[in-house]
Amino acid sequence: MAGHAHRASLRGGTKDGAESVASVFRQHTTLLVTGVLLGLLGVAASLTQPWAIGKLIEAAGRNESLAQPIAQLVGLFCAGALFSSLQAYIIGRAGENIVFDVREILTGRLLRADLTAFGKQSQGDIFTRTVTDTSLVKIALSQSLAQLIISGATVIGGVVLMFLIDTWLMLITMSCLGAASVLSIALARKLRKVALENRDDTGDFASDVQRVLSALPTVKASRAEPREAARIGRLADKARRSGIRVNAFNALLMPSMNVGTQGALAVVVGVGMSWVARGEMNMATLTSFIMYLFQLVSPLVMFFMGVGQFVQGRAAIQRVDELARLPQEGGGTPAGQASMAVGPLPGQRPAVEFHDVRFAYRRGKQEERTPVLKGVSFTVPARGLTAVVGPSGAGKTTMFQLIERFYAADGGRVQLSGQNIEALPLDTVRGLVGYVQQDSAAMRGTVRDNLTYAQPHATEYDIQEAVEMAGLTSVIAQLPQGLDTELGDQGSGLSGGQRQRLCIARTLLQKPAVMLLDEATSNLDSDSERDFRDVLRRVSRQCAVIAIAHRISTVIDAEKIVVLEGGRVRATGVHQDLMEHDELYRRLAGSQLHAGPGQVAPAAAPVPMEPWTPPPALAIGWPAYAGLTEQTVRLRPITNEERW
Repeated sequence: MAGHAHRASLRGGTKDGAESVASVFRQHTTLLVTGVLLGLLGVAASLTQPWAIGKLIEAAGRNESLAQPIAQLVGLFCAGALFSSLQAYIIGRAGENIVFDVREILTGRLLRADLTAFGKQSQGDIFTRTVTDTSLVKIALSQSLAQLIISGATVIGGVVLMFLIDTWLMLITMSCLGAASVLSIALARKLRKVALENRDDTGDFASDVQRVLSALPTVKASRAEPREAARIGRLADKARRSGIRVNAFNALLMPSMNVGTQGALAVVVGVGMSWVARGEMNMATLTSFIMYLFQLVSPLVMFFMGVGQFVQGRAAIQRVDELARLPQEGGGTPAGQASMAVGPLPGQRPAVEFHDVRFAYRRGKQEERTPVLKGVSFTVPARGLTAVVGPSGAGKTTMFQLIERFYAADGGRVQLSGQNIEALPLDTVRGLVGYVQQDSAAMRGTVRDNLTYAQPHATEYDIQEAVEMAGLTSVIAQLPQGLDTELGDQGSGLSGGQRQRLCIARTLLQKPAVMLLDEATSNLDSDSERDFRDVLRRVSRQCAVIAIAHRISTVIDAEKIVVLEGGRVRATGVHQDLMEHDELYRRLAGSQLHAGPGQVAPAAAPVPMEPWTPPPALAIGWPAYAGLTEQTVRLRPITNEERW
C-alpha cells in the first residue's frame, strides 16, 4: 500500500521528476540487499575453494585420507552454486519490479503532462525513452549494480588472501593488473559519453520513423517514399555509427583486463615455479595462489563489464529523468475525493463565460509567443446552441482548448457556471465538458470500447440512445460484429464521417453539461448533416452546445452566433441579424447559402479565362476526355504554376 501511495504521489507531480528513478530504487533496496548478501555468501564459498584445494593437495602429499577434503570441496561447490542461483533470481526479480514501477510512474506523468511542454517533445523519442531506456535502467540499477558489488567483493577478498599467501607474488600481480585497470577506467568514461550519444541518435531515428508512419498516406500520395527512406536511412546510419563506437569501447574494455590478468598469470607461474624449484615455496601454496588468481580473472572482467553496463544505464537514467521532469497539469481531483457530478448546469447562470481572455502559444526553445486570443469576451447560455464562426486562424479551436483546460489563459478568465475554471478540479471540468475534436480521434479497439471510453460503465440503454442520436444505428447494424467489431489504429475500418459520428456518440454518452463540437460535421454528407442538425436541437435542449462550423448551414438556426476575427470577437447575434449587419459573416455565409437579394456580398470581379491545353503527360490520353464539354475543357483560371 505504501508503494502504491508513493507512486501515486509521483504521478501526481508532488515529487520532483529528477527523483523518480532514485525513489523507485529506494523502494526495492530490501530485495536488492538480500540478493547482494546471497551473492556475497556465494563469494565466500568461492574464495574458500582454493584453500580447500590446497588442503586436498597437502593431504595427498602426506598420504592421508582424502574423504574429508573432498567432502569439504564438494560442499563449497554446492553452496556457491546455490547462493549464486538465489542471488541471480532475486536480483532479476528486483530488476523487473524496478522497470515496472519506473514505467508506471513515467506513463502517469506523460498522461498528465502539460500539453505545451508535451508538444515540444518528439513523440518517437518519448517512445524510445519509455520503452528502451527504461530497460537499460533496469540493467543499471539491478544487474550491473549487484554485479559491481559482488565482483568487487570477490576481487577484494581474493587480493587480501593472495597477500596473505605471498606478498611478493601479489605485488607482481598488482603491477600487471593496475596498468590494465587504469586503461579500463579511461575506456569506461569514454563509453558513457558515446552511450549517451547513441541513445540520443536512437531517439532521433525512432522519432522520424513515427513521423513518417503517422502520415503514411500523405507520404505515398506525395511519392515521397525514396526521400523519406533516404532521410530515415541517414538517421539509422548515424545511430549505427554511434552504436559501433559503443561496441568498440565495450570490446576494448574486457580485453584490456584480460591482457592484464593473463600477463599476471604468466609472470606468477614463471616466478612461482622458480621459487618452488629452489625450495622457497611449496607446490600447495603456489597452487592456491594460482587458483586465486584464476578466480580473480572472471570477477575483474565482470566488474568492468558491470562498469560498462552501468555507465550506459546512467545515460538512460538521465534521459528518463529528463522526461519525468515534464511539467504536469495542476488542479486534478485528489485521490479518493469525488469530483463534481456531471449533468445540466443551473439555468440562471451562463454555462461558459469569457472575460477579456488573452492567450499566446509558446513555441520552440526560445519560447517565442504567438498571440491567438486578444481580449475575447462573450457568454454561452446554459441551454441552447451557440455557434462560433470565423476565418482560419481566428482562434476558434484555441477557445475550446482553454475551456477544456488543455492550456491556461495568459490573461482574463474563463468561467464555468460562474466559477473560475482554473479553480475547479480538472476531473470536474472534463466531466462537465464534452469535446468532439476536429480530427475525429478514434482508437484501436472495438466500437463499444470507443463509445464507452469516457463512460466505461455506461448501460446498454445509454449506449443505444447515444448511437441513435448520432445517427450510427444503421452503420453499426452493417458491421460484422456490431458494437464488438474491432477497429484499427485511428479507427480504421470506418469512413471519416462514420468516425466523426462515433466520436459524437461517445461525447453524447458522457451526458456533458457543455458540449464542444470542433468542426464535428466536416465529414458528414448533406443527409447526415441534416439529421445531425436535428440531433443538435435535441441535445441543446438539455445542455449548452458550442459548435465551431465552417458550414454555416449546420448552425444557421443557432440561438447565438459569435463571429471571431484576428483573435477578437467581431460580432454576436443570430443568423438574420448578422447577415444584415456584419460583412465578414455575410461573406462567409454567402459562399455557402442561397440567400435572398441584398443578403449576399457582391460577387468578386471575374477571373480572366484563357484556353487551356493539357500538359504533355495528359495529352497522350486526351481522347479519353472527349465526353467533356468545350466549356469544361477550355475555360478555367490560369495559375502562375501553369504558365510553363
